[in-house]
Amino acid sequence: MSQEHNESLPVQEITRLKPKHFADLVRAAQLIFDPTAGVSGRNIEVDWHEFGIPQDVTDNLKSLGEQYQYASPHIPVEIIWSKLTPETRIWFVENKDRLWQFEEVFPALDED
Repeated sequence: MSQEHNESLPVQEITRLKPKHFADLVRAAQLIFDPTAGVSGRNIEVDWHEFGIPQDVTDNLKSLGEQYQYASPHIPVEIIWSKLTPETRIWFVENKDRLWQFEEVFPALDED
């Protein structure tokens, strides 16, 4: 078992978060940073508070989304966890099972 894997286990055990939850969080953060998914000429203003995301959490996730804008959402758990503020961690644990819904609201713009 790798050291990286061993370090992520305590976070997952304590929070009951799974790698898929972290991938969903990264995808949500990418959308919060850029709801247009990089399509030039489009500008969408979103009130994330209406989606139940407090401003401080939105700011933290926007920063995360900017950092990983074009990355695969499958970033090691301990890296993502270390970039979350305490407020964002609490919000994440409470909302882990609804993060996938953001992708449904903002579907990929190139889909048929």
